[in-house]
Amino acid sequence: MDLTFAIKTFSALFAITNPIASLTMFLSLTGGMTQDEQRRTAILVTITVAIGSLISAAAGTAILGFFGLDINHFRLAGGLIVLLIALDMLNGDDSPTRAGSDQEQKTYKSASNVAFYPLSIPLLLGPGTISALVVFSHEAQAGGKIVAFSAGLIAVILLIGGLLLTGPFIARIASPTVLSVTKRLMGMILAAIAMEMLVGSLTALFPGWAG
Repeated sequence: MDLTFAIKTFSALFAITNPIASLTMFLSLTGGMTQDEQRRTAILVTITVAIGSLISAAAGTAILGFFGLDINHFRLAGGLIVLLIALDMLNGDDSPTRAGSDQEQKTYKSASNVAFYPLSIPLLLGPGTISALVVFSHEAQAGGKIVAFSAGLIAVILLIGGLLLTGPFIARIASPTVLSVTKRLMGMILAAIAMEMLVGSLTALFPGWAG
């Protein structure tokens, strides 16, 4: 197994989904629930993210082909989305591509089933996450790194589930400073990954630049 690619996949998806910061939204939306209801919501979120991730990774390239799009064009667009998310994280803000627009956020409070919306989509499984899944999945298939990609993806999903299930305990011990520092650190990692996606796509689209 290509351990480097597995770590790269894990780091990118962890930074984009930012489950530690998303935990705050989870606790806010499930604050009035019983412990069993919170646990059930956490499990539903994890399952939804897992299924959505598998669909994006398995069918992403085929969907692009159906619309006549090249993976390098998608990598360029995905890199721009990921870079915008990273810049917002570095500034301490929540990107609308992850948390939704202001109007969508108003809907959060009246949503009857927060497990699917907004916790799973778009908070954890938004445009940035889907873009990264499609790009890394294509790279894994082309380079024979399916096992490494799967390992990185599974590790992220298990971590998300673990964090949500232990959310109330983590909220009592994690200070706002720790969350802020973690968010900016993930923003730096995500910015570097976004630049790699952008440079890789531009090099493939304009090979003369690399030569």
